[in-house]
Amino acid sequence: VQLQASGGGLVQAGGSLRLSCVASGTRVMVDAMRWYRQTPGNEREFVAVITKSGATNLGDAVWGRWTISRDNAKNTMYLQMNNLKPEDTAVYYCNADYLDDTIWGQGTLVTVSS
Repeated sequence: VQLQASGGGLVQAGGSLRLSCVASGTRVMVDAMRWYRQTPGNEREFVAVITKSGATNLGDAVWGRWTISRDNAKNTMYLQMNNLKPEDTAVYYCNADYLDDTIWGQGTLVTVSS
């Protein structure tokens, strides 16, 4: 299975973006899916998680501004990012639990200008 993240780009502060993460190469629905973000010189920071049944949790930094969702039929996860701030600038990575492994996708860059 592979994960493909997309949807990053350049946006002004206060704007919105929607990231997508597609799991391909399998007919088996992946389990929990997550978003992390990382800035240069820092560790990856947890952003959000959604289970296969749709339970969600978001990190404190994005709580109330962003929502995470998924379409199980498409094995796809979304991150709706509203009210973006310059400090949200980072490379965003998705991962998913698949069988006994955790699979990571490549990152997508989000840049928020002030």
